Amino acid sequence: MAKDRILACQHSLDVLARAIFTQALAECSIERAFGQKIRITNAADGTVRLGLGDGVVDLARVAQVRIIAIGKAAGTLLAALLPRLPLPAPCDVQGVLIAPKSPPQLPMGFQFFAGGHPLPNEASFDGARAILSMLNEVPKVKSSVAESLCLFLVSGGASAMMELPLDPTITLEDTIAFHRMLVHSGASIAEMNCVRKHFSAVKGGRLAAAAQGAECFSIVVSDVPAGHLDSIASGPTVPDTSTLAECREILQRYKLLERFPASVRQFFTSADLPETPKPQDLVTHSLMLLDAGDLADAARKHAEQLGFHVVIDNTCDDWDYRAASEYLLTRLRALRREQARVCLVSVGEVAVSAANDSLIVSGNGGRNQHFALYTATQLEPSDAPIAVLSAGSDGIDGNSTAAGAVIDEHTLSSPDIGAEGRSVEQLRTEADAALQQFCSFPFLQSRGAILTTGPTGNNLRDLRLLLAE
Repeated sequence: MAKDRILACQHSLDVLARAIFTQALAECSIERAFGQKIRITNAADGTVRLGLGDGVVDLARVAQVRIIAIGKAAGTLLAALLPRLPLPAPCDVQGVLIAPKSPPQLPMGFQFFAGGHPLPNEASFDGARAILSMLNEVPKVKSSVAESLCLFLVSGGASAMMELPLDPTITLEDTIAFHRMLVHSGASIAEMNCVRKHFSAVKGGRLAAAAQGAECFSIVVSDVPAGHLDSIASGPTVPDTSTLAECREILQRYKLLERFPASVRQFFTSADLPETPKPQDLVTHSLMLLDAGDLADAARKHAEQLGFHVVIDNTCDDWDYRAASEYLLTRLRALRREQARVCLVSVGEVAVSAANDSLIVSGNGGRNQHFALYTATQLEPSDAPIAVLSAGSDGIDGNSTAAGAVIDEHTLSSPDIGAEGRSVEQLRTEADAALQQFCSFPFLQSRGAILTTGPTGNNLRDLRLLLAE
């Protein structure tokens, strides 16, 4: 009877973890955030003003609008913006959308490119060229009658989905290899983006530089740590605070130059490598629409409504997945000694690296599933009942079809049912092999631990939930 009660409780923890994740995503919808943060003011004199963050635009004076929407949330951002933009009738509106897939109906005047992710593709190059061409053609001279407005809708994933090397002789093939080595290096997202910004013709403030003279506003959905606006999508529309010296130090620390193609290696060792635009070089305005803090707060709210004592701890952001798992389990165990019903919330990303890059490339899974499976191997009998969720808010984890996974103490301790089922010893052996081969998805799927949402149209980093009673 006691075992049945524990299993029933555990089942509810698994269900509750999934429900908290789903509800947190709904709370952080882009449509909802636009309604809360975009300000439209109708003045007595008939003028209409658009308030975006720290800037205000008199829409009656706008003659040309160029909208650049890039990243995993680009389609959702564009769909939320256009109905809320009361432009004067003769206004010339054009744009470029670089997103995972085309919307059901592309707005008139827009070009669409299906940029690659996690690695760039030909559309990534074509989209970047189209954006630069469009910005270069926008009239930059203001007058008392009309002006140009550039709206940049920026979200994570654009570092790969929009790309064009500063050196035009570097091929797409070499650019893909550059991105692959960088992603698998073990470097933090801020470090990777520092290197990307100094490689690219469209990152590190270079899109904003191309549009200078027009009014430039960025509406941003963040997938990086708080306070790193210029790291989101490698900061194409804001001044870059990183330096060439920092870029070269990162390349040296992670021994990346020797792993890059010859053309990329030659580019980074060039003596006349240009610096990125700095704050004194650009005039821009930005609105942070959503970030990972919003996701954590939404998860906290829903977990508290379910009766959990909730603690948010993002200490292990950008840590190695093993260190992050061990830290969070230790923290949960300590909290559990003080509280009967605990939910530990952690947002951010974990690092997964391998000595042999081909292992990650050939594996099937992602960092969230890798974290979850490793955590399952670290559970102790005294941890029961427990559920641990790790998933990407974009609904995509690595090269799998899953958003992440939810594990519990039964993931590796309950044998498969039936004559052909695996024993506990076999399960643990297979789990260890899956970790070594960076192929967590098939194993977790066989244990019913996979969490699948499909692409969410949002991108606010990863969410980890550790629930215990």
